[in-house]
Amino acid sequence: MAPLFSCEFDMDTVCIELKFADGSMISIDCTAVEDEIAKNMYQRSELDYLVYNDPVGYANLILNGDPEKYVINVTDYIPLD
Repeated sequence: MAPLFSCEFDMDTVCIELKFADGSMISIDCTAVEDEIAKNMYQRSELDYLVYNDPVGYANLILNGDPEKYVINVTDYIPLD
């Protein structure tokens, strides 16, 4: 794979767009990822934080990591029951 040229969040499409030096592009639909992975608002919030503050880290997590395990480990959800 060619070196990464740019990575940014596009608010119009709600996607993280990765552009590579050879002209190829990957677009990650953040809404679809949240719908599939996040089970509560705390997990959604953690994914949103990455989208806005570390889009490269978000893309790396989705493409190479285990996002379900990540959101479970970084969020504390304690029901009020």
